[in-house]
Amino acid sequence: MAAQGAGDSAKLLPALLSTQLSTFDCVIDTRSPAEFALDHIPGAINCPVLDNDERILIGTLYKQESPFAAKKRGAALVAKNIARHLDARFIDMPREWRPLIYCWRGGERSGAFTHILQRIGWKAVQLDGGYQGFRRQVITELDVAAKQCSFRVICGMTGSGKTRVLHELKLQGEQVLDLEGLANHRGSVLGGDPLEPQPAQKAFETRLWNALRSMDSTRIIYVESESKKVGGVHVPDALMERIRDGECIEVRASNTTRVAWLMREYQHFLTDTPALESKLHMLNARYGKETISAWCQQAREGRFTDLVNDLLVAHYDPSYQSSIKRNFPRYDTEQFVSLDSDSDADFAKVAGAMRVRQQ
Repeated sequence: MAAQGAGDSAKLLPALLSTQLSTFDCVIDTRSPAEFALDHIPGAINCPVLDNDERILIGTLYKQESPFAAKKRGAALVAKNIARHLDARFIDMPREWRPLIYCWRGGERSGAFTHILQRIGWKAVQLDGGYQGFRRQVITELDVAAKQCSFRVICGMTGSGKTRVLHELKLQGEQVLDLEGLANHRGSVLGGDPLEPQPAQKAFETRLWNALRSMDSTRIIYVESESKKVGGVHVPDALMERIRDGECIEVRASNTTRVAWLMREYQHFLTDTPALESKLHMLNARYGKETISAWCQQAREGRFTDLVNDLLVAHYDPSYQSSIKRNFPRYDTEQFVSLDSDSDADFAKVAGAMRVRQQ
């Protein structure tokens, strides 16, 4: 059963979210915008019954005056805000509409919203335990996935197109866990997305949970070789250990191919030299001001092919070589597929060759 009880008492247990989430027509997060921004159930919309400032106001009243004063003021604000959301977003929903509603602990905020929608006649369900219950379930299920899933790890030096191969494998019907995509970061000093920040750690773990819950644990899941940290977020320890225990296969490409691919992937740096220089200066402590100054000069002069090649030889390749054998015990230099160029056809060819080796 998706919910326990009936009528006003209808609630969904967090343990059922993984399989029942798609059965709801809408997921409504009644927490404040600040709470919602840090993390939320995938696909949820934010309909706060108290906004950021109102939540602070009620908390202050509770502490400085009395719980009764806070409840009176809070009830007025909650009623006003629920009425606004109802009128603006839900007034045209049919009788069969079935939303899932939650707040921080599954208490008064989501309870009030659920009660009103149920009294209207909609089949509203409240998430038992709220976001906190969901969060505990995410941690539990990620631990389970770490024990049950089997990974095949795509290795390769920077610029060998590992993420592109992952995408091609997905197009060819394979299961793929794209850690860089979920973290919104390419996993290197130059890897941040200039248009979209990384998710908070909790949100990254929610994205992992959402990706893994739809996969078949009896089938291989392809994943890219990553360090434990992907930008500013980290892969949970148990999951990382399971990934590192996976069979490895390497993508090998010439420096010419790798440079060409990186020039395509990092186009934003070719048009924003100051941003590129700012990133390069983060390597001052490792390579010294003289080397960084020379690299910045290449960027200012538009000598990007030379710059990318120098970065590969001096920075990325040594880092890869020192870490791959240490972190991935099943790495074998004899297990590789060659990428002949950065063309779509050759990426498809590499993915196909990996699938043949799996059989």
